[in-house]
Formats: sequence, structure tokens, C-alpha cells
Amino acid sequence: MKVGDAIAEIMRREGIEVLTGYPVNHMIEHCAAIDIRPVMVRQERIGLHMADAISRVTSARKLGAFCMQHGPGAENAYGGVAQCFGESVPVLVLPMGYPRRIAHVPPNYNSTIQMKGITKSTEAIMSAAEVPNIMRRAFARLRNGRGGPVVVEIPTDMFQEEMPENWSYTPVLAVRSAPDPADVKRAAEMLRNAKRPVIYAGTGIHWAKAWPQLRELAEMLAAPVTTSLGGKSSFPEDHPLALGSGGLAMPHPVRKFLDDADVIFGVGCSFTETNFGIKMPAQTKDGGPKYIHATLDPDHLDKDIRCDIGLLGDAQLVLQALIDELRGMAARPHAPVQAAIEALRAPWLAKWAEKRDSNDAPLNPYRVLRDLWRTVDPDQTIITHDAGSPRDQLSPFWISRTPLSYLGWGKTTQLGYGLGLAMGAKLAAPDKLCINVWGDAAIGFTGMDFETAVRERIPILSILLNNFSMAIELKIMALSTEKFRTTDISGNYAEMARAFGGYGERVLTPDQIVPAIQRGIEQTKNGTPALLEFITSKETQVSRF
Repeated sequence: MKVGDAIAEIMRREGIEVLTGYPVNHMIEHCAAIDIRPVMVRQERIGLHMADAISRVTSARKLGAFCMQHGPGAENAYGGVAQCFGESVPVLVLPMGYPRRIAHVPPNYNSTIQMKGITKSTEAIMSAAEVPNIMRRAFARLRNGRGGPVVVEIPTDMFQEEMPENWSYTPVLAVRSAPDPADVKRAAEMLRNAKRPVIYAGTGIHWAKAWPQLRELAEMLAAPVTTSLGGKSSFPEDHPLALGSGGLAMPHPVRKFLDDADVIFGVGCSFTETNFGIKMPAQTKDGGPKYIHATLDPDHLDKDIRCDIGLLGDAQLVLQALIDELRGMAARPHAPVQAAIEALRAPWLAKWAEKRDSNDAPLNPYRVLRDLWRTVDPDQTIITHDAGSPRDQLSPFWISRTPLSYLGWGKTTQLGYGLGLAMGAKLAAPDKLCINVWGDAAIGFTGMDFETAVRERIPILSILLNNFSMAIELKIMALSTEKFRTTDISGNYAEMARAFGGYGERVLTPDQIVPAIQRGIEQTKNGTPALLEFITSKETQVSRF
């Protein structure tokens, strides 16, 4: 058996069903030979984003995998690997490498060196006999601890090497860790005594499938819950204790409750400081909230926020341990907390009603997104956003009620990410309506890969908000725009979608928003990817507090 055949067989034993990529990489043929489906993209970053979504939507029970050629293919892939790293997503990355004799000769791009800072590990296959060991290490890192991409580079001259006749491979262990019981007792006591506790839930809730435990603890404590963008949909946002999710934009209750909290319990989160996340209240010598930080990664403790108690372990095990420790405590009334949340939410929504109910043309993007939520079945939908305005206009108002119905992100915000996420989500959950919301800037980065959705029969619904401008840059590029039109963008993207063989429709008036969405959904049910291009105003206001 050749090295390439052995790697493919190991991937199959580890449950990988799809390999996204771009040639030339011989793993495409080796995987196709044993019915691991290859999906070819138009550029490398999209393939990594698709693999990323496969891991996300399955809570890493099925892993995404991506391969690319050596040299320019690996160079182009760097951004997609970095996105996985920033969002802690486990993806197997299989770059082809230069032949071993010149693998370390500049200027040849060596993935094991160049990607070391944006991966959990990198390793090159230099010996056929070591293939099982190298792949075992890779999958062990993918299945354990905090998520992240893992690189296994395969030099071009390794593929035809013969494996030892007696080689063997057994799928790796996936284990969970739980926090120190003494720390659990301390945390439970702090939560029991808290007057104004708030739970901040991150992406780790999704990886651990800790949704029931998160809800049970919140209800036990009568504690309001907010989430990071990555954690959005981990707690039902129609629940009376839900504050909504927070990024650069957020519902008003999020900011108010965090600022007034005496204890903030972050679970499954990193508390990473970012312009695209919630800014946590500071602790000062005069006061501020106490922090309990539950994370899988010890490197996150005290990284950006000084915590008073640290709980290291799987989010589900952490939450269950706290529930068990708190069981029997006197029931806390929910009504006062719910009333306080609603007293903030109602006027906030009223403030935004003018935009969300707008009958203007060009369309207000908030009206488009309002009608989108009302038209789809949110519980049978997986939606994601792109960077910039689509993220900030969607996340505060989209009510996610079921786990993993929203793929949020934001620590690094590459334009064009959402298209690949939607396609990967559809591959992982073919029964769901999978939507990406993007703008005319983002489609300029990855729009060609709408053709991939058509060619590979991945029927997503793509919602494009087209204002013919880099609107959020207008204020900081006023002079260059006036003199040189630097923020102007143009294109007819509905026509582009039709040219690729998909369904494309341009929508100009409010009365056509819902009918167009209905037509787009029907196209996806018939197996055709649909792109709906809504011509919108240059809306720049977002819900910030």
C-alpha cells in the first residue's frame, strides 16, 4: 500500500467523509478511491472555511479536512488556517510539500515552518513507517483540548513510497477533563451568594454539547445569559433570561446587565479582548465584578481578564459539577430578572423599529434581515454572517432558538468567510436551510466560489446586501472618496449567480423582500443554490452601547 492510500484509509477510520481542496494534491485521488468525497473550490480559503463549518456543525464529532498543492496553494491557504486558529476550530490540513531534498531550501514555502504560529501542531511525513504515528498525533490533537487546525505536510516524493506490510492504525481516544472539586465548591458558593450574576457563554458550549446544562444552571440561579458571537445559539434567545449575543454590536440588555453584575461567570470562552467581542467590565481597586472563568485551555486563564476562580475542563462537565453542587439551594424568583430584561429590551427594540420596519427604497438592511427571520423557519436554519455591516446588522436582532442554528465568529474577521461556512454547513446538515449574509465588499473576495456551490450541488441561500459602497469606511475615507471614489463598489451579482448556473434575483422594493426569499428557499429545495441581491441604503448605524 502506498503512503497516500494509507493516509486516506486512516482518515476514513477517523470518520472523515468530505475532503475539500484544490489540486494538485494526490490525496484527492486517494480519498476518492475509498469514497471520501472530494469537493473542489475556486480558491483555497473557501475550502478551509467549508472544512471549518463541517467541524462546527457536528461539534467536531465529524472533522473537516482540507488539502492543497505545495507552493502557491499552501501560501494561499494561510488565511483560512489562521481563521480556524482564531476561532479554535479543529480542521485537518494536508498540504503537499516540496520534495524532501529541497523542502527547506528558500524560497520554497514550508507549511510545517510557516504555519506553526497558527496551528496546534505541524509535522511533515518523512518516512512511510511513521505515517500511523504522525496521523495518530494529528487526530489526538484534533479531538482533545481546545480546538485548532493541525497540519500534516506530505512531500510530493512521499506519496508513492510503500508502507510497511504490517502497518496498523486504531482511531484515537477522545477524552474530557473536569475541574478540581475544591474550585467547583468555591465557584458554587460565589454564584450562590451573588446578587446580580450574569453568565457569559462561549463557543465551548457548542463543542461540549452543553446546551441543556447551560440552561439548567441559568434557571437554577435565575441568572441572565449572554453569549459571544461564537456562542450564539447555545442558549435559546427567546428564553426570558436571555440577554442576546454580543460582539461589536449588541442588544442594550447585554451591556447594562454586564456593567451592573457583581459576578460574571464565563464558560466555554476565552475572554479574548477584541474589537469584535464584548468588552468586559474592568476590575478596579474600588470594585467591579468578580470573575469565574471556566475554560478548556489553561493558557486562557488570566490572559485578558483577571479571574477570581478558574475552572479547567470540558464545559459540560464544569456546568454539571456546578449544578450538582448547587442542587437543593433555595429557588430564586425569575420574575424580577425577566422584568428588568424586558424593561431594557422593549425600548431598545422600539428605538430600532424605524429601521427594521422601513418601507424605503433603497431598502434598509435591517428591514431585509427582519423579513428574512420572519420568513424562514429559524429552528431549521443555519445562518452565518460576513465581516463588517452584515455581522453587526444581523447578530443583535436574529433570535436563535436552537443549538448551532447560528455560526458566529469575530476574533479575526476575514471578508468572504460566510460563503464557505454556509456551504460546509450544508454538507454537514443537508436537511437544514443554510444561509450566508454578506455585503458587496465580501463578495468581491470569495464570490467566484458561488460557482462551487452550483457545481458541487450545495444548495445554499445567499443573502447579499448591496449598497454599492464600503459604507462603514465612508467616515474615515471621506476625502479619498470625494476625490477618487475610493469607497465605491459596483456589480450586478444576481446576474453573476445566473451566469454560474444558480438562481439569482435582484430585489429593489420592500414588497418583494418576502416573495423573493420564498422563491430563493424553493430553489434550494430543488437543489439549486440561490443568491438574492437586495439593493440597500448606505446604513452605518449599529447597536452599540
